[in-house]
Amino acid sequence: MRINLSVTAAAMAFLAATPSIAQAQVNNIILNSNSSTPSTSVVNMTITESEVLAAQKAWGDALVAISTTYDQKGKAAAKALAEQIIDQAYGYQMGAVLFKPTLTEAPQTFRTTREGALAYFVGDDSSFPNDTGFALKGWRKVEIRNAGIFIVGNVATTMGNVLITDKTGKVTTVDKTWKFIKDDNGKLRIVVHHSSLPYKN
Repeated sequence: MRINLSVTAAAMAFLAATPSIAQAQVNNIILNSNSSTPSTSVVNMTITESEVLAAQKAWGDALVAISTTYDQKGKAAAKALAEQIIDQAYGYQMGAVLFKPTLTEAPQTFRTTREGALAYFVGDDSSFPNDTGFALKGWRKVEIRNAGIFIVGNVATTMGNVLITDKTGKVTTVDKTWKFIKDDNGKLRIVVHHSSLPYKN
């Protein structure tokens, strides 16, 4: 049965303030109140649609948070926040993440390491000299329009458009594919992130 749930304000909070994007669903079930059988803990690691939407919204809120932190407190504070967000949102602690950012080019198109992802978001890394900091470009709003969501067990894949508005009101639209996996702690982690500008003939 498919249930659409509104995302709570807590789930929408950006990742640095929300240590868990999605919690494992743990239910204690009494099998029979008249039985001597002890309570049984049931752990369900299946991802729900509402968890996916919450994780996407948290990513958008985090991007805005990095950008506004940069404007208000400078690059060092923005970089520290970006590090927290990457550690919460992405699965680099599990291994390589298949991250292809929007504005990268060979030979550094793909950012399979945490260092590469951080450089893309905030720049300031001599190993990635072309990165100027995508998250520092004055973003103020993120809207996600999914074309589809495909969920199998503890893995969810999404594809659609992300509309990002800067502080001048200009909107940039990107095509984006995410794959999330729920880890052993019940957190959704991004393990695939492919982003590109829409094709124009």
